[in-house]
Amino acid sequence: MKNIRRPTYSFLLLVIGLILVNTLLAWFSLQVSHLISPSLPNGVAAIYIAAAFMLVFALWFGMYGALAAYVGCFFGSGLLSGMPANVAIYFSLANLWQVLIPLAAFRIFNVNVGMESRRDLFHLVLFGVILNNVIGAAWGSAALAVGGVIDWSQVMSVFTSWLVGNALITIIIVPLVLHYYTPRVEKSKVFVKNYWF
Repeated sequence: MKNIRRPTYSFLLLVIGLILVNTLLAWFSLQVSHLISPSLPNGVAAIYIAAAFMLVFALWFGMYGALAAYVGCFFGSGLLSGMPANVAIYFSLANLWQVLIPLAAFRIFNVNVGMESRRDLFHLVLFGVILNNVIGAAWGSAALAVGGVIDWSQVMSVFTSWLVGNALITIIIVPLVLHYYTPRVEKSKVFVKNYWF
């Protein structure tokens, strides 16, 4: 049987494209959220549409999607929001945790990314809506306080709005996108079944 090699430029182009999409979605989410609630601190969105797509991309494209989530957050939610670069570096880890947790759970528990059963949906809700967003919101709100972007007295309110906003967006968008579009994406040369290939 012939071993098929995937051209590395395909993954390079994929990552660059995902970074651009994630950056734009993060930036757009912040702009919309700040129109609705101007008092939100830099980097925080009440409606963070990017969270749903970052998760989808990580489940479809493995660590390439996860890396793109980190970099997209660094630029879109960090630098473009006026956050200092040194804070954006560790703040952006929140988005990385939010996609790595479900990615690892899906691979460990052999979850069907196409959401074919209740078991698949259960794992998505547990690891891709609840656990990952609790950890991401805790990390992100604490990182903002450590970086001086918010006061420590604001951590709980930032945590709550982050958690609720991400969880709602994720539970509405992700199952539908995964169910209807995964069969098409699985046929592509860049779909990742494990972490890297």
